[in-house]
Amino acid sequence: MSNLYGDFNQKIDYVFKVVLIGDSAVGKTQLLSRFARNEFSLDSKATIGVEFQTKTIVIDHKTVKAQIWDTAGQERYRAVTSAYYRGAVGALLVYDMTKRQSFEHMARWLEELRGHADKSIIIMLIGNKCDLGSLRAVPVEDAQEFAERENLYFMETSALDATNVETAFLRVLSEIYRIISKKSLTANDGGDHLKSGSLKGTTIFIPKQEPDSGKKGGCCMSS
Repeated sequence: MSNLYGDFNQKIDYVFKVVLIGDSAVGKTQLLSRFARNEFSLDSKATIGVEFQTKTIVIDHKTVKAQIWDTAGQERYRAVTSAYYRGAVGALLVYDMTKRQSFEHMARWLEELRGHADKSIIIMLIGNKCDLGSLRAVPVEDAQEFAERENLYFMETSALDATNVETAFLRVLSEIYRIISKKSLTANDGGDHLKSGSLKGTTIFIPKQEPDSGKKGGCCMSS
């Protein structure tokens, strides 16, 4: 992984927009902070409106800029949806594994996502806060069953101790790259219209990377 993160002076080959969705307080902003800056704040404030951060990585010798969007989970901000989802090629559907209700709302969030985003978008279901194993309210089996039924990737993460956070984002970004690059090879015009811009919907997998065998707090992954 020595060359995973790109030099900011490098030419950007691809820009992938990824959105984080789910109820308020499930840890979407903390997941983004952990991935983009390797930070975690115990006094994080609720997101107001929409925010985004970027991170540049290298996949298969190509420089990819991930543009990751985070929005408030409260109902009053739902009006931003169409603009929020436009151009997204990946999504992390996040629930708090200590709050059953946040998991039960996943079907509604997924329906909204699929109603606004491209049908080929790559989606990963994320059970966050897996460091709080003793407070678990959502069995892994329930989440796996939902993910399999809806054809989603699935992983449990902890923004607090960083378990699986990088793996989850890289899995999504690499799968997007795999599909985009395959389209580039088969497109008549060489696929140049797919490069460096707001890509219109596609999906994800990362150079075969399984999570560490010594997983903490019952965190797990499936695809």
